[in-house]
Amino acid sequence: MKKINKNYIIIGISSIALFVVIIIQFTWILQTAKAKEELFNEKANMVLSRTTEAICADKATCMRIGACMEMDDDNMLNASINKHDKATIDSILNHYMDYYNFHVDYTFVIAKNEHSDAHHNSKAMMSNTFYKSMDELSEISGLQLKLVIPDKQQFILAEMGPLFVTSIILIIIVIVMFWRTIIALLKEKEIAEHTTEFLNNMTHEFKTPLTNIALAGKMILKDHQVAENPKTKQYSEIILEENEKLRAQVENVLNMSALERGEMNLRKEIIDVHQLIQEIVKCMNVQIEEHQGKLTLELLASNVNVNADKTHLSNAICTILDNAIKYNKGNLAIQIQTYNKDNSVFISIDDNGIGIDKEYQKSIFNKYYRVPTGNVHNVKGFGLGLAYVKKIVELHKGNLSVQSELGKGTTLQMSLPNA
Repeated sequence: MKKINKNYIIIGISSIALFVVIIIQFTWILQTAKAKEELFNEKANMVLSRTTEAICADKATCMRIGACMEMDDDNMLNASINKHDKATIDSILNHYMDYYNFHVDYTFVIAKNEHSDAHHNSKAMMSNTFYKSMDELSEISGLQLKLVIPDKQQFILAEMGPLFVTSIILIIIVIVMFWRTIIALLKEKEIAEHTTEFLNNMTHEFKTPLTNIALAGKMILKDHQVAENPKTKQYSEIILEENEKLRAQVENVLNMSALERGEMNLRKEIIDVHQLIQEIVKCMNVQIEEHQGKLTLELLASNVNVNADKTHLSNAICTILDNAIKYNKGNLAIQIQTYNKDNSVFISIDDNGIGIDKEYQKSIFNKYYRVPTGNVHNVKGFGLGLAYVKKIVELHKGNLSVQSELGKGTTLQMSLPNA
């Protein structure tokens, strides 16, 4: 249940973060559009201002335009202005349009003043019409030059086109990829849950026949006729040995599943690490002797007490030793060393086995992972051993690390806080 909640929390936080990023992106687009519009308006007002100055500097043109003020409305006023003066105004506007690199379609009219320039220019932010009064620049009173740019919005959109389109496309891609990632995550989670449930059910189903096989094998060995027949006795012992190996693998799967679900309760007690190691060594000596190997102890820690579950900690150390034995390359030599550092006891297990390539070292603690060996499978297993060890060490609030060199051996080191 905790993992489900954690996944949904991660999805929720990621969704909020994505939403905030999208809002920021749209805000940035709007601010860019506003900046583009302000620049557009500034250029239009500059063109209009410089054009008005040039017109007012020509007194003859001003006098002819001023003579038309008696007309009743703006249409009649513009109709009465001669074509030469209109061409002159248009030429000046074109000149300043080029000067300010402001290439847009426009129309212009001379109109009677209705409002101040400040009022008109504030409205220009929302419209496509710009005004400039001639009152302060000439003797003409009550006239203004009105510049109309019909394609203002299209021009701004064209300026922003690549930026706007790219931003929208990227936002859509991010949303689609995020959604597909969430769907894939939920599907993978569902598959993982079904796989775990299947493995749990399968391993539970294995336990009963394995128990029956072990019981039957022991009953066979007790039969005096079997005891007198070396072949039958040998085969029965093989059955029991292989049955025990299979039972151990089933227990590993069940233990890992219980650890992942948080259903395994550790029975912690104060344990003497040195005493625990010596007990483990006694049990493992038989296997080491079978491989004609040697195990040495260098127990240097002074503070040896830890608060731990004896069974699981013992299993973790046994798993590391078992790997050292299984992956040896002859002349097996194992060293177990302990020392204290930072209020912790460190247990270092060193072997002279085949070693692990650097590219695989980060993955060896993953569940079901086994270092690739091509088509050679000399050592059997499910890849659960070191994953189990790491989980147990973490549940004891310790750390597990590996140092290895291919062909020279491996050192696995665990640290456990002192009690």
